This record gives sequence, structure tokens and C-alpha cells, in this order.
Amino acid sequence: MSDTNDPILLACETYRNELIAAGLLVPLGTLGIYGLSGAFEAVVNRLDAYISRMGNHQNAEVIRFPPLFNRAHYLKTDHLQSFPNLMGSVHSFAGNEASHLELVRKKEEGEDWTRDLNMTESMMAPATCYSLYPNVSGTLPEGGRVFDLCGFVFRHEPSLDPARMQTFRMREYVRLGLPEQALGHRDTWLKRAHEMLLSMGLDATIVVANDPFFGRGGRVMAATQREQTLKFELVVPITSTEKPTAVMSSNYHMDHFGHTFKIKTADGQVAHSACMAFGMERITLALFKTHGFNTKHWPKEVCQVLEL
Repeated sequence: MSDTNDPILLACETYRNELIAAGLLVPLGTLGIYGLSGAFEAVVNRLDAYISRMGNHQNAEVIRFPPLFNRAHYLKTDHLQSFPNLMGSVHSFAGNEASHLELVRKKEEGEDWTRDLNMTESMMAPATCYSLYPNVSGTLPEGGRVFDLCGFVFRHEPSLDPARMQTFRMREYVRLGLPEQALGHRDTWLKRAHEMLLSMGLDATIVVANDPFFGRGGRVMAATQREQTLKFELVVPITSTEKPTAVMSSNYHMDHFGHTFKIKTADGQVAHSACMAFGMERITLALFKTHGFNTKHWPKEVCQVLEL
């Protein structure tokens, strides 16, 4: 155990240690990066299937994304300006044999060999939907488009909190179209997602939220986001009842991505977008915290919902 006296941090570390002892999480030497057991993945898979059943009515276009994101596309967004502390950039070696020998020498002598690496064309994906927008540039069909997305994302925030992983899966339903279509998607999914969490026996609450924008300017942006109620989160107690954890978020981007990636509606307007994002590992951790580590002992009603 760490020497912290912070009760919330102690609770986070205690739950993390319990998950590791139960074999559900496999520590990999870096805070926030874990291997996941078969029992953990079994719940993620049943949760994934439940989300699909609840979204079948949309006839959404299904895309599954890798954890890497094109650097040129990334630079079109304002992620670097807003969340520089969370980003991940992929670098690799691109030298010749002589520079390789120098690289190895630095590594063996404990010098900083990372300065000999070069940027690749890839970034770590900060959100699943970021990979979508560059691929839907142009004019949408009448009625817009709806997408069912999933992929691993990365956020550099190492933590003792097992629910604050550095890499995790984000399942999203994204709506592109007119403002009323995007807002309707956001509001409908917010209500549906809340009902889903309650049906799984989780003590979920809807709260107005903001993204963790960086710096002094970020505080202004966060305040504006809250004032305009552009972001809602569904929070559930995992390691703390005083500070419950966001396990889902519902976001209305207005025409931000429409402008950035030149996406137009059928009548020529700049498209608006909204998404409902499910944190797959966080919801699973909330389920284990609420119902125990053995799914055979979970409430019958929860098992029926998840078809366990």
C-alpha cells in the first residue's frame, strides 16, 4: 500500500489490489495498463452484446477501429490545444546501421536513446469517434447517418484508480445530421443509457459535466461547456460514493466536427454531431464492485439482462 492518507486514493488502491488478487486485472508494470482475465472479458462481451441489442433499432453503420489514429487527421482537431497532457504520439527508429549502433550504445549505457526516434504517421486515438469524422467528409444522405463504433483509446493519466486506465475500450453511437437530429440522439440515448445502468443494478446518476480542458483557457472552455449543457455523464460509485466515476458520457458537439472535417447535410448546412460513449472497462469494474467478483452470485435480474 502507498503512504497516502487520502481516503479516496486509499479506496482506489484497495479496490485495485482486490481486483489483482482475484485475477481479474493483471498488472503490467505501468499504472493504468492491465491485462484482463477471461472472467473480466466475459462480462465485457456480454455488456457489448447488451449495448448492441439496445441500439439495434437505429440500423447503425458498424465500424471497429484500431488504437492508432492518423497524425494528419489528429492535427486537424483541437485535441493538442485542449488536452496536451493526455495525448500519445507514436515514434519509431528510422536510422541506418551506424545510427542503430549508437542507439544501442545509449540504451546499454543508460543514456536517453529516445531522442534518436522519429515521429511516425500515427497518434494514439484519444476517442473512438475521432477516427470516424475524416472518413465521412462530404455530403450526408437525407436523414443523416448513424454509426456504431468501438475501439481502444489512450489517455496518458497513470493512476492507482483501476477505473482510470490509460488504454481502454470506448463503444459509441454517433449521429451526424441536422441540429435537431443530433440533439434528439443525445437526449434519447442519455435516457436509454441511464435505464440500462439501472437494469444492471448500478446506482447511476446523470450529471452535467465538462471535459478536462488544459490550462487557464481550458477552465473557460469547461465553464462554457457546462453552461451550454453540451456534455452529460452517467456516474456510478466504484471506489468512492463521494466522487462517483463517470462510466458513460453523452456529448453534443454542435457543428464542431462538421466544420473541421467539412461534413455537410443533404441541404448544404454544416453537419452537427452527437455521441453516446460507453466506457466498457469502467462499467465492468462497476459491476464487479457492486455485485462481487463471482458472476455466479450476481442477482438473477442482472444475469438475465446481460444474458450471463
